[in-house]
Amino acid sequence: MKLLITGASGLLGSKLSEVATRKNYEVYSAYNQHKPHRGTPIQFNVSNRKAVKKTFEKIKPEAVVHAAALTNVDKCELQKELAWRINVEGTRNTTELCKKYHAFLVYISTDYVFDGEKGVYKETDKPAPINHYGITKLKGEETVRNLTHEYCIARASVIYGSTPATGKINFALWLLNKLKRKEKAKIVTDQWNSPTLNTNLANMILEVLERKLTGIFHLAGATRLNRYEFAKLLAETFSLDKNLITRVSSKEIKWIAKRLLTQHQQSSSNTQKQTAKNRTSINGNEKGDRTSKRFTGNLNFSTFFISSSSSSVHVFPSHFSFTNSLKTNSTCSIQYLKVP
Repeated sequence: MKLLITGASGLLGSKLSEVATRKNYEVYSAYNQHKPHRGTPIQFNVSNRKAVKKTFEKIKPEAVVHAAALTNVDKCELQKELAWRINVEGTRNTTELCKKYHAFLVYISTDYVFDGEKGVYKETDKPAPINHYGITKLKGEETVRNLTHEYCIARASVIYGSTPATGKINFALWLLNKLKRKEKAKIVTDQWNSPTLNTNLANMILEVLERKLTGIFHLAGATRLNRYEFAKLLAETFSLDKNLITRVSSKEIKWIAKRLLTQHQQSSSNTQKQTAKNRTSINGNEKGDRTSKRFTGNLNFSTFFISSSSSSVHVFPSHFSFTNSLKTNSTCSIQYLKVP
């Protein structure tokens, strides 16, 4: 399969090109500034329609994963026009060409399309972004849905991995680097996520492509925990001094853009009970209703995933993240990180 990956030098895109290449995809790795190491590199700016068109004419991809985005939340707030050009206009350009060339599109979105008030979000929950980054990503989703029918919108949460992405270091590596230097780190306790290892996400996306699953999916890690708990777990896993980690509230952090914060805390035991309570068995095929995508049957993931022989969809509670459609590992996969 000819696969075009935009944002191929980023945290997800680089891992996706690596995994897809190993699985014998014909990978074209699109980038703007930093040349990717895997796949056939091809340089263009997604906000430049002529450049996007030229690329599609040359490659004629069968599938596209649109991972290119401005994901720095504060930068999006400060440079709103730039964020709009990349996240909205770039998505429109990519989607229009996907439709023209009949390429299946996977659009990478985020939990930031929600406001964080409710938590444990399902695909059917109404988005309500509270910052410009979330607004642009939601507009990108709407653009995809309005322009094509052959798409999957994949919402992820706190993607992390062992290799720094170009221009931005992920939370896990940022913390590990600080702890290795014996530096203190202030981490918030009122921001809950479902941290997602980029390798896991890459494999899920490839399964979506292979099965051409359409609609909206929440693809994230199985574990619901706050940033402070995640940081402590990282420190313990890599035998670093967790006493360097200080718990703080978000009010003590001077962010430019609003963040999604917890209104009601739950204990770990309550979370586990809610997980069991929210398991749902769904009968039917893979197509279903485009507004709420679930699929059934055997999920043949790689080593990182659980292969299910039942027709159950497992609901993983997470505060402002998701109810997962795809089964992932039952805990954070930080053991697969390499110490930087």
